[in-house]
Amino acid sequence: MKILQCVPNFSEGRDPNFLRELERVLKQFPVKILDLSMDKDHHRADSTFLGAPDAVEACAMAVTSRAIELIDMRHHKGSHPRMGAVDVVPFIPIRGMTMAEAVAIARRFGRAFADKHQVPVFYYEDACTSEARRNLADIRKGEYEEMPKKLQDPAWKVDAGPQVLNEKSGVTAVGARMPLIAFNVNLHTNDLEVAKKIANAVRHMGGGLRYVKAMGLSLEDKGIVQVSMNLVNYQKTPIHRAVELIKAEAARYGVLVKECELVGMVPIEALEEVVSYYLQIPGFSAKQVIEYHLLPD
Repeated sequence: MKILQCVPNFSEGRDPNFLRELERVLKQFPVKILDLSMDKDHHRADSTFLGAPDAVEACAMAVTSRAIELIDMRHHKGSHPRMGAVDVVPFIPIRGMTMAEAVAIARRFGRAFADKHQVPVFYYEDACTSEARRNLADIRKGEYEEMPKKLQDPAWKVDAGPQVLNEKSGVTAVGARMPLIAFNVNLHTNDLEVAKKIANAVRHMGGGLRYVKAMGLSLEDKGIVQVSMNLVNYQKTPIHRAVELIKAEAARYGVLVKECELVGMVPIEALEEVVSYYLQIPGFSAKQVIEYHLLPD
């Protein structure tokens, strides 16, 4: 049985009615809803669902189309980088599918979405059409505010849709990738510069861990700061390694870790190394978890 996952991210994190509207749309399709959440500091909502490829693709079009109707980027401000109402739409092959199949679906979806809503679309990660566009951060650089200028650059010819910014809806990135883990570490300080320095030391672009993207954010309602991460390959950079490096870097500034946050879902295999490391059980396997054997083949 082929199983495909989709994790659209939306630029709305403060209106609970928006989340209820997404749920209403998602429930109209034969997919399994794994997560539906929002963050008011990031001003961002995430949805995660999976199922048969055709159902997931149809559901993705419906829920992103509803978001396009509800969000106006001309009034959006938040701490998380963003460039569009529907910021990213990644497709992830989970079972019985190749990455090439996920790429084909992502590109077909991107063309249909761009044509339907007249929104510029770039393909990223495994769906990218050039290595310069593989990294989502490179596509999103400049964010919504700088997109009119970016779209005038011949190097940034869109993969689908119009070559001009849709002022209401912005720009969307559509991709195919392996499961990504959104993992945040909150610090016992309100010094944003400390969080930014730690994030730079941890992320690959700053000379840190190869498969980590990170940035420092302020959580104003909690009076603390956060190192917000995307672990893009948990097999090569496990969760515990990123957490331990943050602890070590934080100690340089006399700062302790307050807590960690897992945003959305995580593959069970990604927890193998966490259990093995912190419980000191070499060779621990997810297959030792009873519930693992309840999963369908």
